Amino acid sequence: MKHGYLVGVDAGHTVIKAAVFDEHGTEIGRGARPTATFSLHPRWQERDMEVVWTSAAGAIADALIDADIDGSQVVSIGIGAHGDGLYLVDAQFRPVRAAILATDTRAASYCDRWNTGEVADRLMAITGQVPAPYTPPATLSWLRDHEPEVFGRAAHMLFCKDWLRLRLTGEIATDPTEAAAGLCDVRAREWSPEAAEICGLADASHLLPPIRASGDVAGYVTKAAAEVTGLRAGTPVITGSHDVHVAALGIGALTPASVSAIMGTFNINQLVGHEALPSWQWQARGSLTADRFLLMSTSPAGATAVDWVRQVTAHTADTVGGAVSAALADRDGATVADDDPLFLPFVYGTMLTPAIRGAFTGLGSWHGPDDMLRAGLEGVVFTHRYHLEALTAAGPIDTRPVRLAGGGTRSAEWTQLFADATGLSIEVTDAVESGARGAAMLAGVGAGVFSDVDQAALACVTVVRAQHPRPERKALLDNRYHRWTGIATALQSASA
Repeated sequence: MKHGYLVGVDAGHTVIKAAVFDEHGTEIGRGARPTATFSLHPRWQERDMEVVWTSAAGAIADALIDADIDGSQVVSIGIGAHGDGLYLVDAQFRPVRAAILATDTRAASYCDRWNTGEVADRLMAITGQVPAPYTPPATLSWLRDHEPEVFGRAAHMLFCKDWLRLRLTGEIATDPTEAAAGLCDVRAREWSPEAAEICGLADASHLLPPIRASGDVAGYVTKAAAEVTGLRAGTPVITGSHDVHVAALGIGALTPASVSAIMGTFNINQLVGHEALPSWQWQARGSLTADRFLLMSTSPAGATAVDWVRQVTAHTADTVGGAVSAALADRDGATVADDDPLFLPFVYGTMLTPAIRGAFTGLGSWHGPDDMLRAGLEGVVFTHRYHLEALTAAGPIDTRPVRLAGGGTRSAEWTQLFADATGLSIEVTDAVESGARGAAMLAGVGAGVFSDVDQAALACVTVVRAQHPRPERKALLDNRYHRWTGIATALQSASA
């Protein structure tokens, strides 16, 4: 190979993946290691930070072995990881507590202080969003008030990919896609003292790491990291980004006006633009290039809600793919029927204010695990529709197919349901691991393999499946969607 190989790391909430790619975006080796999530109290979701690192190091080592290459052949490494949450270290770069994940909602009450009136307007104007329970304004405030000793020992606030890069390189930094999680001037791409003061966190400003461009070389693999990963000491490591940005790059959906959706842990829906348009209906975050912003309408109501349904129904399928096939197959192409149950997939949180929790409705004694799982799959797709409809206030979303990423894309039945329920054409690319490939592509930009992210996408991404909404399904699914939103509204009224 002319330039050598690129390694991309994609650190999710439950699995950390690493993959080796050539300069055409072809995956030649892959590794994956689990990272257990635990919950000590209701609403808590945490991970051991050392386990996160050892899992990542093991995944990288496995990927090199699977690719049958030596670490000296790797040109550069890129990292994408779940966004938000909180990874705190002390002055010696040691974890001060377990990581708090983006599915954690313990700090929800803090957001009530910032989500209304003049305070909300000021934060929206500066940061492009109002704080969610899993963002630094909320989690740092909770720690200051409930774990003051931990808060006092903390020296650096990091996100997941920053923690992994710290262990690879010994360098502290973050990037604009992660910094934009509530305390950053989204347009200037710099920390905002005003936002910190509004959130009552002026005393936490010393925790904020330097912000470096996503595609910059942020450090080099240390000797200690080389020993456990198989990488060559001195290999450049790119700053990296929030995983949704590299996933969008990995499927070629980062050009202006591109629309993408990630069927993963979170329900992510994105529109690329040149302006950080503020709105209650989405988050405006800086993207991988200085001239683009990602308008993200999201909620923690993604594929993990389907996993939850599988667990509580003791669904017998051996794999997620098998479960989806069992639920959506043998319906004469219908996938869902008018009298099937409905599911609100908000078991890990919601985008709605006031918030509600998950719920099944329309259950009859004749319904079983397949019916409930089918409702789960549809409920997640309906949540995507809700978010995509919100994004229409920022610009048209139907001028080109929606590019899909995430584990849900492995099921052609589920992606067809996505097209049918949203009324939008979709495309699935050849990216088996879109996050890892996007991270590797970004590493290629930083190393000079690609001139920019657009050239990287042209070189690496191919559409392998296109699906279109079936007109004969429109009336049924529109009716079910409106019933679904009506039930959500009724539950909001009941819980107010």
